[in-house]
Formats: sequence, structure tokens, C-alpha cells
Amino acid sequence: MNDINIRVSGRAGRITLTRPKALNAMTYDMCLAIEAALDTWRDDDAVDLVIIDAEGDKAFCAGGDIQDIYAAGLSGDFAYGQQFWADEYRLNAKIAEYPKPYVAFMQGFTMGGGVGISCHGSHRIVCENSQIAMPECGIGLVPDVGGSLILARAPGRLGEYLGTTATRMGPADAIFAGFADTYVPQTHWPDLIASLETAADPGAIALLSQTPPHGVMRDLLAQINTAFGGETLLDILNGLHATDTEFAADTLKKLSRNSPLAMASAVEMIHRLRGTGIDIRRALELEYRFTYRAMEHSDFLEGIRAAVIDKDRAPKWKHDLSAPPALAVTQMLMPLGAAKLTFEKKG
Repeated sequence: MNDINIRVSGRAGRITLTRPKALNAMTYDMCLAIEAALDTWRDDDAVDLVIIDAEGDKAFCAGGDIQDIYAAGLSGDFAYGQQFWADEYRLNAKIAEYPKPYVAFMQGFTMGGGVGISCHGSHRIVCENSQIAMPECGIGLVPDVGGSLILARAPGRLGEYLGTTATRMGPADAIFAGFADTYVPQTHWPDLIASLETAADPGAIALLSQTPPHGVMRDLLAQINTAFGGETLLDILNGLHATDTEFAADTLKKLSRNSPLAMASAVEMIHRLRGTGIDIRRALELEYRFTYRAMEHSDFLEGIRAAVIDKDRAPKWKHDLSAPPALAVTQMLMPLGAAKLTFEKKG
């Protein structure tokens, strides 16, 4: 496959995304290929750890390649997307639960589906130009690929802020929010990868770790906690409208671009995923309730049209931001019954 290079080098299983001109967006075939490799290496004594990286400087992986899902959904074929998300989420769980070290090198844009194949790994490395985000609400979807769990575990109410505004995180902010672990300048990556291949000791990462350039989220956290402390999106919006600060104005501007249904659902999901005993499978199962219904009942197809197909950046959302939906959120997040995500392969 030209889009991905999977091999064993030294004592490491190597996965390299090789479509930099497409910002290494992940296709369905790439997803299945990564899963097959992880299944093979799980019980292979010659492979002690897994390294995932990508070609190019602009992006590790800017998200999933959703053109095929859009085309299928537009024709009324919702099953294609439902099966893709089920398979992708199974891979995300597999990475989070993998018994061997899983080392991700995340340069440039790491968003959406890219988060799913990197940020659940045991060792997550960022560099100078890393930009990590969960931008799904901008296309009418909720933060998924297990990203909702990372958002729920972020400090204070940072998860609600990042999930609804789609704000990009530099290296320091990504570490602070729990999407990454270690900052290593990109010039050191070749030597670090060579060391991991030879010695298979993740301890080498700490030896090259440095303090990242200053981020902004830690300084904004008090304002974020106040603004996003409400139970619903409407509570958050009311609080922001009543606050005369530059932060409130900037946040309202960001929220105004995104799907009210997706943002309201994201807030509800993050709240449900807080607390003890919540794991990656619980988060993915909750996300799947939304994505299973997304093409038929949410703003997803319209969001893709506006952002990717026509690129007019003028989506016509189903709901108005002045009256975020409550009943629709409940309906999108209801259990799926027999269609529940099971993490089992078909066939």
C-alpha cells in the first residue's frame, strides 16, 4: 500500500504514514492495515515495541479521509460509515490496551483520526510545530476516536473548552491537557528512533526530553473553569454572554462556527465520562451512539459539504446557537440496542 509503510526494523514494529501531500489523512485501508500489524506483533517475540510516525513536516495525521463516508451518506448508504467507525474505534481501543510500548511521534497537525492512532499510545512525543486538536464539532461530529475520554480527563473544564471550540494545542498545551507526554525537538527524532529500534528501551525518550515552549492553556484555565462550569451548552453560552472579557468574546466567536448539536452533545459526553471506572471502551461506545446516527440525524453531512466539498465555510446547521437542542442530544446519545459497538471484527 502506497499510503503506509509497515515493517519490522531491529526490535521495533514500524508504522509510517506516507501520504504527506494529503496531510497523512487516514483512509479505511490504512486503519485496517495498522490493526493487522498490531495483531501480528502482539505475540511476536521479535517485536518489543511499536513506533508510529509519518512523512513530511506539516502533519502526523490531520484526520480521517472522510470523502468516501460523505459520498456514501449522501446516497443514503449509512452502513458504510457505521462500519468504518466501528472498525476505527476497535483500533483505537487496541492501541490504548496494547501490551507493548507504543511510541507516537506527532509533528505538525495531529487531529481527529490522527489523535486516535497516536494519543492513546503509551509514549506520545511532540515537537516544536506540533498542533493537536479535536475539530469535529466544526463538521457536525463530536470529538471521537476516544478523544472524548482524554478531554474528560483534562484539568478542570479544559476538555469542554477544547472539545467545543476546536482550539489547537501547541506542544506545552498538549502535554498539559493530557494528549501528549514528552517534548523532544524534531532534530533529535532520527537518533531517538534508531535507539528505540536497537535497544527497545522507551527510557531513551526521557534522556532527550526538554521543556517545551510556553503554552497558554495553563494561564487560561481559571477563566475556562468559570466559563465552562455549566451543565449544558446553553449554561456555558449564557455565562460567556454575561462576561465582558476578551476571552469570552474570543470563545463565543469560536463557538459560533460550530454545530450546536455537536457541541451540546460533546459537553454531555464529557460530563458522562468523568469519574472513576470509565475506560476507553466506555468512551468509544458512547461516541459510537452519536456517529452511528450522524449521517442521518446530525449536521455531519452538511458540515462536510461546507468544509471539505464546497468549501464555502457557510454550513446551515439544524439548530440555532441561541437555543441549543436538549431533546436531540438525548436522542443522539441513547443506547443503540443490537447495534451497540462490540469491538468485534465482522467475518
